[in-house]
Amino acid sequence: MSDSIKDTSDPEVSPAERYERGVALKKAGLHKAAIDQFEMAAVDTSLAVKANAQIGLCYKLSGCYEEAIPAFQKALKSTPASSKETVQILYVLGRTLESLGRIAETLEAYRWIRREDPAYRDVAERIEQLSSRRPTVATKKN
Repeated sequence: MSDSIKDTSDPEVSPAERYERGVALKKAGLHKAAIDQFEMAAVDTSLAVKANAQIGLCYKLSGCYEEAIPAFQKALKSTPASSKETVQILYVLGRTLESLGRIAETLEAYRWIRREDPAYRDVAERIEQLSSRRPTVATKKN
């Protein structure tokens, strides 16, 4: 372990400090160490949303998309019913699900975003694109 993060179990280190350490480690590309810090920061309910979202981002940056999804979902459970933060987290979750080919879940996330913020990023185009290539069981009627 590096000197800058000695004794990660030190109770004297506040969750806010853990969060800041996690951000620094993530920026340095040390995703596993960052996740450890964010997990300790997440015990503070005021940091839970941000810390869990960061955990998801670290997993995603590491190419561990399946592990990122529960972290994003946990972050969403901690957010207010409708917030800018929720939309941002849902977007990253949607992009992660899309990377895994989980189209139905992706569309669900993107449609929720569209209801909250119709002009958010490229959500409308993504919904259109995914809807047109989504396999359908029944024949479409015009």
